[in-house]
Amino acid sequence: MFGFYRFAAVSPILKVADTAFNTEEIIKSANIAVSNGAAFVVFPELCITGYTCSDLFHQELLLQNSTRALLKIAQAFADNDAVIAVGLPLRMLGRLYNCAAFVQRGRVVAITPKIHLPNQREFYEKRHFSSGRDLLRGAWGASAGNVAGAVTCTIEGAGEVPVTNFFTVKGRGTLGLCNNGAVEDCADAANCAGSEVRIGVELCEDLWIPAPPSGELALAGANVIVNLSASDALVGKRDYRRNLVMNQSARCMAAYVYASAGVHESTTDMVFSGHLMITENGSMIAESRPFSRETEIVYADVDVERLNMQRLSEGSFQDFDSRSFYARAASFEGLRSLEKLQYRFVSPTPFVPGSLETRDQSCTEIFNIQCAGLAKRLEASHSKRAVIGLSGGLDSTLALLVVAETFKLLKRPASEILALTMPGFGTTKRTKNNAVELANLLGVELRTVDIQKACLQHFDDIGHDPQKLDVTYENVQARERTQILMDIANSVGGIVIGTGDLSEIALGWSTYNADHMSMYAVNCDIPKTLVRHIVSWYADRANVFIENKTTAENAAVSTAVENALRLTAVLRDILDTPVSPELLPADNNGQIAQKTESILGAYEIHDFFLYHFAKYGATPEKLLFLAKYAFAGKFTDEEIEKALAVFVRRFFTQQFKRSCIPDGPKVGTISLSPRADWRMPSDASFADWI
Repeated sequence: MFGFYRFAAVSPILKVADTAFNTEEIIKSANIAVSNGAAFVVFPELCITGYTCSDLFHQELLLQNSTRALLKIAQAFADNDAVIAVGLPLRMLGRLYNCAAFVQRGRVVAITPKIHLPNQREFYEKRHFSSGRDLLRGAWGASAGNVAGAVTCTIEGAGEVPVTNFFTVKGRGTLGLCNNGAVEDCADAANCAGSEVRIGVELCEDLWIPAPPSGELALAGANVIVNLSASDALVGKRDYRRNLVMNQSARCMAAYVYASAGVHESTTDMVFSGHLMITENGSMIAESRPFSRETEIVYADVDVERLNMQRLSEGSFQDFDSRSFYARAASFEGLRSLEKLQYRFVSPTPFVPGSLETRDQSCTEIFNIQCAGLAKRLEASHSKRAVIGLSGGLDSTLALLVVAETFKLLKRPASEILALTMPGFGTTKRTKNNAVELANLLGVELRTVDIQKACLQHFDDIGHDPQKLDVTYENVQARERTQILMDIANSVGGIVIGTGDLSEIALGWSTYNADHMSMYAVNCDIPKTLVRHIVSWYADRANVFIENKTTAENAAVSTAVENALRLTAVLRDILDTPVSPELLPADNNGQIAQKTESILGAYEIHDFFLYHFAKYGATPEKLLFLAKYAFAGKFTDEEIEKALAVFVRRFFTQQFKRSCIPDGPKVGTISLSPRADWRMPSDASFADWI
């Protein structure tokens, strides 16, 4: 469902040169993986014999037994759609090759010979094996009945088997995948193309060279790379290997399934740790513990549809001629897709870094990008001042912090920053007081302009009843504030700094030509969930300053510590304040009555939808599927479904605001600027999505 497939990587117990024992262990562990929903199971290099057989690879009995073992493994899964990838030595055309063999439904689907053979230091593969380079290029000529460029080998008991490192999927799986776009063969044509699985194969050393085969395989369309490996354990090598797999996965924009030999290989000269990894586009989603003496299996639910959609909008996958790869491709029958996720973490806050360490690094970098962008704009416009509307809410708080740091960067005094607080009909004491306190602590000039009188006059001018609390009532206040900001900026030779965030831009939660507009928008690429974390990060920085200075007795330092304490307190209170435009009157207790998330739904859900919709083109059904999994126990299905309806309707109908938004810096992988990532007709229909 929705392009999810479960992959398993296995490092089994083995006995070197004991093919019977190894075969039983492979079958047993593969059955465990398949019973746990794995559609594709990858074993290590030469796992049928053991990688460390050395000159025993030149023994006739071992070669015969390894071929018989392959047939036995294939037969063990005759009634199952799962693909099992195992390693063995195999003779082809008078030479011996280190091969990966792929079995499904009782047959050997294809053979992939290793291309690059390590032959230095502890490795002596060229002593025993030939490179499969010429076989994979088809240099031996085509066999009768095969497409040009394809090579086959004859395996007794299995017949003619294609030799290839590129696979497609055909036939009716649970999902109904198509072969080369044959939509008429699909059980579910709507999901067909986006969920198509294409497999590329490497064996160990193939990954370690300057230009791994997986790069070309990915350009040809492979979205999953499997690697059967036997990589020995050395000091520091595990981390290097991990980085290698993650980086290649990111470079290929693919999933990478890596299975390496374990501790039961011969320890005559080397030790193997059984390193298993499954990555997706650079992210590690499953990894084994090292040096296990039991059979180890790791699982990951890979989102193939997401990879396919990402390749349509990112990367350079459109200009490669893949015809030669498809000419020699072998095909798997339909793979079993997943009905529910189990071995995958779906972050409920995909814009927010997971760990505190990563959060600190990301927030620092984002903040620096914001400051650098604003600094350039201030210099280029020769602005004497920066003018900002300060509400006491999250967005204007972050924007003011950015402006203050930018002026430090430019070695300009904070007094050249002009903050305006403009209380209206819904302004509460809490937000007003926080705005005043924040401005004072940052040392900026603060002016208060009460907009109520002007708005009442405007109501009278346009014939609007001020007791009618409708959209006109709200927008009059928003436009009055923007008019004041623009006019004062003109009078002081400054520019207006926009405060709106990416979530508001996505939902159109702004008044057109009011808070929608500014002269430079520093928060435009930061979603609400991330705004919250950056403000919290800034408060933490103040705490660190306090901790580092508390032992000092200098009066100036004491004052700085006191100000840092006050700054932390006001930032924490702003973080605890409900998100609101404060355009409707407060309640009887003077508290905020107009709460944005009560109207739209939680920003956490909307940011989740935005991430998967804009970055990966997820369908509404998939958005619901992912959200219900990610938010299980936090939001009800009804809340999620209601929020999705709001998101889709507002995202489409509010595009006209995005078509003319101000300049602002891109800080992440998603931008809704028409000059950057997102171009969309303002009058597009959302009927199909809703």
